[in-house]
Amino acid sequence: MKDLSFYVGVIGSIISVLMFLAPVRTFWRIIKHRSTEEFQSLPYICTLLNSSLWTYYGITRPGSYLVATVNGFGILVEAVYVTLFFIYAPTKAMRAKTAIIFGILDVGFLGAAIAATRLALEGEARIDAIGFMCAGLNIIMYASPLSAMKTVVTTKSVEFMPFMLSFFFFLNGGIWAFYALLVRDIFLGKCKAIKECCEFNGRRSTTRTANYLLKGKDKTLELKSFVLHFLQFSYSLTQTIGR
Repeated sequence: MKDLSFYVGVIGSIISVLMFLAPVRTFWRIIKHRSTEEFQSLPYICTLLNSSLWTYYGITRPGSYLVATVNGFGILVEAVYVTLFFIYAPTKAMRAKTAIIFGILDVGFLGAAIAATRLALEGEARIDAIGFMCAGLNIIMYASPLSAMKTVVTTKSVEFMPFMLSFFFFLNGGIWAFYALLVRDIFLGKCKAIKECCEFNGRRSTTRTANYLLKGKDKTLELKSFVLHFLQFSYSLTQTIGR
């Protein structure tokens, strides 16, 4: 079982790396156009916070080096993404908004969480407290791409809610939920299971919205959305049967 959990963890780490790198094409476009356009910074700020806390959790909890390693990589990648939002924000208002959210979440909240758990708690109590925070923030992180829903409706396009980012979010949650079952990590398992529900329902809502808005205009996009929806449903069904 330990060997299986190790290999599943390695696969999960690879998928996590792909998830972190999924927006590269989006940011290449941002650099090329020298503007973040209508892309939202919130998902990347939340992912940076999430990766930071999971790295802290992986360092604190014995035997969780895979969690710490992959999320440490995530910190570096997401920091680059957030920096690009500061550099290429088209208006001062958008740059200020990004700075405020970054300051509250990635500086204020993260600093307070680390300080509180280091000074007030120790042992299992510290691990449990960090785990609860990670589980809660995971829900926020995986729901954060839904902030682009307004833009999807306004622009009548799903281009500002990147397909690959949502797709790898889904894969990442599934493999780490399985890993959590193998190593009996309640925090990792619960938050990833909830995340699967968020991604499935969020992508389904976006698919319906996009198909309605683009009906008769882009059949290829509609087909891609349908295929993804079908794969997500199939995965959820097999997981339910497996239980």
